Amino acid sequence: MSDQTARAPYPTTEDGFLGGRLRLRQPVSGHRAGHDAVLLAAATVARPGDRVVEFGAGVGTAGLAVAARIADLDLALVELDPGLADLARGNAAANGIRATAIALDVAAGAEAFAAAGLAPDSVDVVLMNPPFNDPSRHRGSPDEARQIAHVATQSTLQSWVHAARRVLKSGGELNLIWRADGLAEVLAALGRGFGGVALIPVHGNPNEPAIRVLVRAVKGSRAPLRIHAALILNEASGAPTAVARAVLAGEQTLPLVLT
Repeated sequence: MSDQTARAPYPTTEDGFLGGRLRLRQPVSGHRAGHDAVLLAAATVARPGDRVVEFGAGVGTAGLAVAARIADLDLALVELDPGLADLARGNAAANGIRATAIALDVAAGAEAFAAAGLAPDSVDVVLMNPPFNDPSRHRGSPDEARQIAHVATQSTLQSWVHAARRVLKSGGELNLIWRADGLAEVLAALGRGFGGVALIPVHGNPNEPAIRVLVRAVKGSRAPLRIHAALILNEASGAPTAVARAVLAGEQTLPLVLT
């Protein structure tokens, strides 16, 4: 990956995802992509030709991981930080993936979204990994970019879900990952305009409570809630489970794509 295809006003590293098939340049410090983005991608279903938008894309990890699995997507990567949006644009080009990177605040209004090519009722799939740490229980990072990427405000989830509801077509799907102890917040945010909710609890190991929840919801659906079997990332010994290894290597998707 050349510096001509991915520039940023800060030092970067090049890292491999999906077993090395996806190579991404990302900042040395601040928020760095990890398991959450890959899990989100594995739980996101789309069809060739779909208009797919990732909110809070960072360097494009989740959206590009979906596009690496499903050909011919019309992919847009929405990111607040122009430097990260530039990296996402370069990462898409370097991996041979057609994508548009847009520097835009997810909390912006409908006019700003439309001006960026994201009109109401125009998108098939939205995926997002919003800042989800509770500010009352999470000590903020001195790194401003990391703080913005990790810590939610009181309105973060509501505003991101509202933006997804606005751009999605009827029957379009929202996919997100959130901390497991905040599931009630997710269900409340989805209560207006979404149904057909399906979720997978994600556990760090089999002996501890879930740490994440993967959620899919359908705009306008009235289907009931469905809870899938949990994903366990590590055995009690600390070794990664076979399923987790396969998912993180991009060799296996997650049950949400089958519903």
